[in-house]
Amino acid sequence: MVSVGILLVSASLQAHHSFSATYDGNKPITLHGKIVKLGWQNPHAHLYVDVTNADGKVVTWEVESAGPTTLMKQGLRKEDFVGQEVIIKGFLAKDGTPTVNPSSFTLVDAKKEFVNDEKTP
Repeated sequence: MVSVGILLVSASLQAHHSFSATYDGNKPITLHGKIVKLGWQNPHAHLYVDVTNADGKVVTWEVESAGPTTLMKQGLRKEDFVGQEVIIKGFLAKDGTPTVNPSSFTLVDAKKEFVNDEKTP
């Protein structure tokens, strides 16, 4: 598996919100699903991932990632995401919505792992 470090939340962008204000470091989660949409805008790109839960219902999760500039510096394009199977490890949003801040995510078919360099729990 090819590993590429990605700064998913740039330190320079933390002024607009901090991890602890939005996400709960005591609530880790692992999701496995398919990327169905990508919001490709600053300050963060947003991956929308369809995940089938235990009762068979499909829930679309929002994954807040790095901004497009950071992702492009790592050799990624917006075309690289939609349709990909992904495994996400991260932390749940405090507001109870299906939103996650990833500590890492793996594009299964591409065999690439992206790791958040940010110091989160």
